[in-house]
Amino acid sequence: MNNRTRPNDLLLLAGKVIAVFMQAAMAFGAAALLISSVALLIFRDDVIAEFANEAGNPEVAFPLLQLAGVMLIGLAIVVMLFVFFGTLRKIINTVGEGDPFAPANADRLSLMGWLMLGVQLALIPALGLGLMLAKYADETENANITVDAGLDLTGILLVIILFILARVFRHGAAMRDDLEGTV
Repeated sequence: MNNRTRPNDLLLLAGKVIAVFMQAAMAFGAAALLISSVALLIFRDDVIAEFANEAGNPEVAFPLLQLAGVMLIGLAIVVMLFVFFGTLRKIINTVGEGDPFAPANADRLSLMGWLMLGVQLALIPALGLGLMLAKYADETENANITVDAGLDLTGILLVIILFILARVFRHGAAMRDDLEGTV
């Protein structure tokens, strides 16, 4: 292996390691959200009683459904990100094999674009539910919740870039096929 290809191999290795790590983190997050969502719904009466006791104001209704909603939306987002990083690993593997302009990579990039668009859209209802939870926190004495809201231009830019790259890869695969057909 010469020095010109070695940095690329290290880059691909780093990409694989990060993608595997992120998939593991997403799997852990999905398991935690799933278990806690189910536990929240199963033990809802106990949870409501405990929060009423801690809040010091039993008249304030605990927003159980809003909290469960945020957790389930979070679960959906984590699952989409798990699939995103798995798809990224497949692309990295084809690049390492020397065939980045495989037609499957164009489809993979499109899928990644749709997944990230889904994440961006899922953040909208999560924000609304988060604001409801923040309102509840304001009504209690011991709770403090902040919600950061705003347009995520980085996420929107990533979606656009992924769809453009999918077109580039489709075009590159078609050009390669045309070139192989003329030889």
